[in-house]
Amino acid sequence: MLNLNHILKFYFITDENAPDCPLLQQVEIALSAGATVIQYRHKTFLPEDFKELEAIRNLCRTNSVPLIINDNIVLAKAVDADGVHLGQTDESGAIARSIMGPDAIIGISVATIEELEKTDLSFCNYIGTGPVFSTITKVDASPVIGLDGLRKVAERSPLPVVAIGGIDASSVDACFLHGAAGVAVISCITRAEDPLTRAMGLGSACGCSLRVLKIGWNNEFGLIDKLIARATSSDFTSSDPVFSNYRPPGLKVPPGDDAALFETIINPVITTDTHKENRHFRRVWQTLEEIGQKAVEITFSDLAASYARPLSLFVNLSIPSYLCDQDIGNLYSGIRRVLKKYQATLGGGNVSSGEEFSIDLFAVGEGHPDIFPLRSNARSGDGLYVTGPLGLAGAGLQCLKNNETGYLELIEKFKHPKARFDAAKILSEHNVICVMDISDGLAGDAGHIAAASNVSIKFDPSGFKIDPVLAEFCNKYSLNPEKMMFSGGEDYELMFACQPKIFEQIKIMLPEAFQVGECRKFSGTSLRNVPAGVVSFQHGKDKNS
Repeated sequence: MLNLNHILKFYFITDENAPDCPLLQQVEIALSAGATVIQYRHKTFLPEDFKELEAIRNLCRTNSVPLIINDNIVLAKAVDADGVHLGQTDESGAIARSIMGPDAIIGISVATIEELEKTDLSFCNYIGTGPVFSTITKVDASPVIGLDGLRKVAERSPLPVVAIGGIDASSVDACFLHGAAGVAVISCITRAEDPLTRAMGLGSACGCSLRVLKIGWNNEFGLIDKLIARATSSDFTSSDPVFSNYRPPGLKVPPGDDAALFETIINPVITTDTHKENRHFRRVWQTLEEIGQKAVEITFSDLAASYARPLSLFVNLSIPSYLCDQDIGNLYSGIRRVLKKYQATLGGGNVSSGEEFSIDLFAVGEGHPDIFPLRSNARSGDGLYVTGPLGLAGAGLQCLKNNETGYLELIEKFKHPKARFDAAKILSEHNVICVMDISDGLAGDAGHIAAASNVSIKFDPSGFKIDPVLAEFCNKYSLNPEKMMFSGGEDYELMFACQPKIFEQIKIMLPEAFQVGECRKFSGTSLRNVPAGVVSFQHGKDKNS
């Protein structure tokens, strides 16, 4: 979740004119001292400087610190920076937002109340104001506004304010007391005799901790050995009661050779999934351990919907240079936690360098001896049911987007879905033969069943069981909870079709299950009674899932 009050606290801006201190070295010093955001300012930027800028970007990413580019929107986009800072004479915030995207951090300089009133802030995240004190960094700096000027701008601004100009450790507290969310510094560090000591003093004044810099990964074979050691375990004590007495077929040849060799699998079931950074997950919202956990749970969810027990997982990683060994180790800690939960093994995988961080998973399971449920098995007269509440994960995603922290239960549903093996066991015991997991929202996934089974599905939203927390969230934001249940994705509950009498028996064992509609002979339309404006959840289009 984006926390601007933290991000803006210690705002370091590079100084292209600093003697004997290259920009990359400046950033290393600032990050070591605890800087919370870096602005790359280079007014005489040339193409040959791009390589150094990439190194700065990678260093910032490795250490989870946003990189902002000064003035140049195109350069910010080219280097895939986290945002851009604009002056009053630069392009508008609207243009920056259209180029950089909805999640970029966009700042704008405002020196006076008059500038504040005439500036369109609707596309911005913060403003920078100053100079608060006299400065030697900018020869064309505006007149000094003083602490009183800072206070006036901060009081009138609807956005967090970063104070800039002549600030050092001795004046940090005064800036915060006069309304600043953060302080931006340049020369007090870059022109100091001992830049690191000066930066550490500034960081301490801002309440920031020193940082041991992480270095991006660079040893493929060493990393593979570490990952195998982390993820391979003979401990099959499961935290899931469904698997408490289950011992899966083992691997005769475990990870480390060209291929894995399984013991005999009676009914092998195979599924695959992919997860790409900024399309399926974001590290600003989830830790790498949480990302690993979620990736495995939702891959295994396909096995649950197929009545298959998970046996083994294969993981292919494309890793950018800005991720370090510790980051990938944390990812595998999450993966290992889920493997242990379901008593599955790591079968192997692959590691390669790449521009984009992506996780490709390939799961092997052992299917039910007698039943393999299909989307095409719904019949006219069947009811359509779900195993639990819907819309919570979609609402959790909205919470993360809006920095809404009051609904942790919804955020938890988005960040930590569970494969419903428990519900699958009950459905299989009642011989339900039409099942799928809900990843794309009720409307989208019911459409798959309708098309595969050649039926029309008539929904009855009046019978939907609306979770109380979802209802409260929707009431606060003037949203329709039924629409959220139709379109919100990533719930990973199971949707199934069966005769109403069968559902009555299932309901006893799954009291949270409820009916969403009924299957009828195909009438030319796959879905009926879908509220206007409902669009099924599509992975990637929302830039996160």
